[in-house]
Amino acid sequence: MPDRIRKTWGADLTSGDVAHFRLWAPDEHAVRLVLDGTSHAMHALDGGWFEVSAQARAGDSYCFELSDGTRVADPASRAQAEGASGPSVLVDHSAYEWKAASWRGRPWEEAIVLELHVGCFTPEGTFRAAAKRLPHLAEAGITAIEIMPVAEFQGERGWGYDGVLPYAPHHAYGAPDDLKALVDAAHGLGMMVLLDVVYNHFGPEGNDLTRYAGRFFNRNRPTPWGASIAFEEPAVRRFFIENALYWLSDFRFDGLRLDATDQIRDTSEPHFLAALAREVKESFADRRVHLVIEDADRRRNLVRRNDDGTVALFTAGWNDDFHHGLHVVATGEKRGFYRAFAKRPWQATREAMTDGFASIGTTKRISADQPEGRVPPQARVSFLQNHDQVGNRAFGDRLVTLAKNDELRVMAALLMLSPQIPLLFMGEEYGECQPFLFFADYQGDLGEAVRRGRQEEAENFGGMPSGKTADDLPDPLDPRTFAASKLRWERAESAAGREHLAFTRRLADIRQRHIAPLMTNCNLPSFEVYPTRDGIVAIDWSFGGPMLELRANFSAGRLSVPTVHGEPVFGIEVLDGSELSGPGIVAAVRHN
Repeated sequence: MPDRIRKTWGADLTSGDVAHFRLWAPDEHAVRLVLDGTSHAMHALDGGWFEVSAQARAGDSYCFELSDGTRVADPASRAQAEGASGPSVLVDHSAYEWKAASWRGRPWEEAIVLELHVGCFTPEGTFRAAAKRLPHLAEAGITAIEIMPVAEFQGERGWGYDGVLPYAPHHAYGAPDDLKALVDAAHGLGMMVLLDVVYNHFGPEGNDLTRYAGRFFNRNRPTPWGASIAFEEPAVRRFFIENALYWLSDFRFDGLRLDATDQIRDTSEPHFLAALAREVKESFADRRVHLVIEDADRRRNLVRRNDDGTVALFTAGWNDDFHHGLHVVATGEKRGFYRAFAKRPWQATREAMTDGFASIGTTKRISADQPEGRVPPQARVSFLQNHDQVGNRAFGDRLVTLAKNDELRVMAALLMLSPQIPLLFMGEEYGECQPFLFFADYQGDLGEAVRRGRQEEAENFGGMPSGKTADDLPDPLDPRTFAASKLRWERAESAAGREHLAFTRRLADIRQRHIAPLMTNCNLPSFEVYPTRDGIVAIDWSFGGPMLELRANFSAGRLSVPTVHGEPVFGIEVLDGSELSGPGIVAAVRHN
């Protein structure tokens, strides 16, 4: 990390042949560094810290030895030689030679995001292999990729949300320089790269912090995955803030997506989330860096804007309401998370597209007449699919296998041409049919618990298909389940895949030429939702002069819609006066 960024955790090369090592171990009275087999006593400091400097070079392996002789990896390890339970490896982050060295990012309004899992994106499942596929995404009009978590977790395969060493790229994907090469290649193609990070819990296996730093956790404040992290502790707070700065600096990521921020509990002032966002903003004032959140509490204040339209804390939040409303429309599913949307899915969809938050089935909606109530459309990331909405289904089926093709095209256009930031899930750009399943690499009782939990999780995402039982579910621990989740790139080369890709590219082009400029020039557009029957979406957004008009008919017939006054920029079916055949959609821009 640059010198201006304060570092308190981990090991850093301070010169060509000297490294400095630090560990917070408040439960220990003595700690030793074991560096390439040689033991060094560490100096005890106030507050539970231990440190030592020693001759070392990049590639040397090391670990810490506790007072009872237990050896543990560095919790801030930058790389692992043999997985989460093996020794840590010293990394020289200054050695990589960046090709796109002048890259400073892109405006968020230009973002068309594609979420990908490194292990499933290519047959090889590595950072380097992913980099070779990036031209395909650029051709599709993708301007940003969001990489599912890569932090070291136990085992060889997994989604990444059970990481235990948050600073170390997972060994199965490649070395730190391989990840930098992926980011570098994306920048060379004009694409931003965001990294999904998990700051709400550690994985259930391979985390040794409880052995020597019990205060890292608050066991009286549980999360769905175990004890809450104690962000009130200054050392803990720095661990995660420095982690965010590390990814953004040493790897030059353009942003982060923070997982399940509703489970980040903190009684400090300022709250950890605010402190992190502000330090990121101060540290990278010369770059466009974007922070995105997942937040089940749907807190508008986290994605609010300052009076001048600049981001106050976080750039945007995931808009599950948009997904849930349209998913009910497309599939008729009414179980689990969809139950609250089943009665009024059209109302939920319209609200999610305009207000950014549906009032259906929640009491956590802030009134729009409150100062913090309105957020601009680019503060919400909408999607038809993502890793959760596909992978937590019983059989990992994608929307292309659940919805009618003509309806799906209208939904895709609705996603891409409304002002909110669109996100696609890998393969969606060419109509991938291969499932994306939940997979992990656990053994024993933990593995059995994972197996038992799949049916319960599936109930939240549409439930079990008719005629299927828990015995039919794919085994999440079977390597074949992981293999079955990989993209089938031959689909992209098929006639159907090429046609789907061309459609995605057309939508992306229209968005960049006509929609993104509207958001760039207006801090907070007003909108009008026309009262229409179910099956019709008719919305106007006014951007301080120019207006975006969107009309969609999801029915199979010809229906009346509010009149469009602007110049059409896209259409599936022709708008004849005030009638639109369906399924169809028309987008128009009116310049006053």
